[in-house]
This record gives sequence, structure tokens and C-alpha cells, in this order.
Amino acid sequence: MNIGLVGDSNHSLDSKGRLIIPARFRQNLGASFVLCRGMDRTIYAYPADEWEKFSDKLNTLPIADPNARNFKRHFQGSANVVETDSQCRIVIPLNLRKFAEIDKDVVLIGQGDKVEIWSKERYDASCDFDSDNFDEIAFNVNEKYGV
Repeated sequence: MNIGLVGDSNHSLDSKGRLIIPARFRQNLGASFVLCRGMDRTIYAYPADEWEKFSDKLNTLPIADPNARNFKRHFQGSANVVETDSQCRIVIPLNLRKFAEIDKDVVLIGQGDKVEIWSKERYDASCDFDSDNFDEIAFNVNEKYGV
């Protein structure tokens, strides 16, 4: 059964900027996958097939719209194909580490079609809201998207 990329995992980069890809994500990401800038100052890790779908959607954006060009540039302009080594590690390019403010400790979050790679400090801060606030968020998302 393939349930997609789900769950979370805490890890650390080594001194060369290498990250061990957790076993829970390896099967779906594959030995070669795409890293790019994400939202919320994260790095997105896309399996090749999911990157292709996302990139195809980006390529339909109108070139005459400056917002569309910048949106496309944000993702495609920062994309890097990475490959795992024999110890299931990847090197996160320096430009992406700087963008996501990652020095050492990271949290990987499965998002179904991709994995988000967060600075642990930024992730912890993003989760710092109370349950009353989350109830409101959940209500608004349900109203807008029917989830």
C-alpha cells in the first residue's frame, strides 16, 4: 500500500550539508528527486513524477503576468536534481539552505505529494499556536475548500 509522503522526522545536517533521507520517505522520493524553494521559507522535495506534474502546471501560467512569472521563477528557478549516495544522504545546495535558514537541525514533513524540509527552529515557531486558533483555521479551510 502506498499512502504517499506522510509523517515527520527530525534530523541534522552534517558539516558538508548532507542530510540522511529517512526510510519512511525513501521509497516515494526515489534515488533521484527535485529540491526547490518552497513556501514559508522551506525547501520542497518532489519525487520526479510529482515534480513533472507541478512543473507542467507552472508552464501553463501566462508569461505576460508578472506575478505568474515570479511565482514560476520561485520554484523552477531554484530547482535542483539531487541523488542519494550509498548512505541514503543528499547534499542540500547552499542557496537552498540559506533560503530556508537551515544550519544544522531540520524537520522533514510529509505532505502527500512532496516533503517539506524546515529549519527546526522555524518549524517549531510555526507550530506555536493554541488549539483555539487551530479550530478557527480548520473551520475557515473547511468553509473555503470543503476539507
